[in-house]
Amino acid sequence: MSERNVDTARRGGGMAKIYKSESGARKVRERYEELLGEWPVPAEHQRIPTREGETFVVVSGPQDAPPLLLLHGSGANTTMWRDEITSWAQHFRTYAVDIIGEAGASAPSRPPLDSNRLALWLDDVLESLGLETFSVVAASLGGWVALDYAVRRPGRITRLALLCPGGIGAQKMGWLPLALCLRFFGRRGVRQTTRIATGLDTKLTEQVLDDVVLTFTQYKPRTERLPIFSDDALRHLTMPMLVIVGARDVMLDSAVTAERVRHCVPNATVHVLPEVGHAILGQADPVLNFLVDEPQPQPPLTR
Repeated sequence: MSERNVDTARRGGGMAKIYKSESGARKVRERYEELLGEWPVPAEHQRIPTREGETFVVVSGPQDAPPLLLLHGSGANTTMWRDEITSWAQHFRTYAVDIIGEAGASAPSRPPLDSNRLALWLDDVLESLGLETFSVVAASLGGWVALDYAVRRPGRITRLALLCPGGIGAQKMGWLPLALCLRFFGRRGVRQTTRIATGLDTKLTEQVLDDVVLTFTQYKPRTERLPIFSDDALRHLTMPMLVIVGARDVMLDSAVTAERVRHCVPNATVHVLPEVGHAILGQADPVLNFLVDEPQPQPPLTR
């Protein structure tokens, strides 16, 4: 993807809205292009006009395979799926969407979360892609977007896999005072804050951590709280659903997420990973098993 094309994709409001500087935006964009160049399976890039500005989508997998929509988390982009896409694209036509207002190649528009505008934006994307019904894998903020769409557009999502989804358990704020103190230590402080927020603390994830630090050194994340879905809204989710959360998540209350999903969603399977934080990696196989409808054991409810 050329720099000119990425710039075109970002015209819907100006990069200054979501980055601290033009030079910072350029650094993030250049790294994004590098990672797109390492996409491990054949792909096509689509740029879709929507009411919120242009949306960038990476499409992979057989044209006649069932459709699978991928929605990344806050401060991320399509390339968060590069370790899973080889597995999933063997079975599905995958559509990895850069959510608007995030650190990808879509427009910087950030419609309020307490409105229907993100659902209307996704309507535009899906109409252009020709998708009526589809499965979804989504993480964090993307999980909130997927849940919001499922509640507003019942029947369109056939299977829903969520990693550390927002909007079910409350956002945690206890880690923020330490993060504010660490800001004064420059890049080293940002790196430590990122370790705390994501839970990425092993050498196996050093490159992932480097990329997150690069983004959040230059990027201005959303500051509004994620609206919480009511029990009644969750009870209306009738599709098969997989929810995977990390017990050590410092950003979202994963215990409440697990409890509410088990209590409210009739067709849900919940996995709580005991030693994992907010960033959930290495789940390609469990998610694929769920998507292709292989049996999943339901962990017992613990209190």
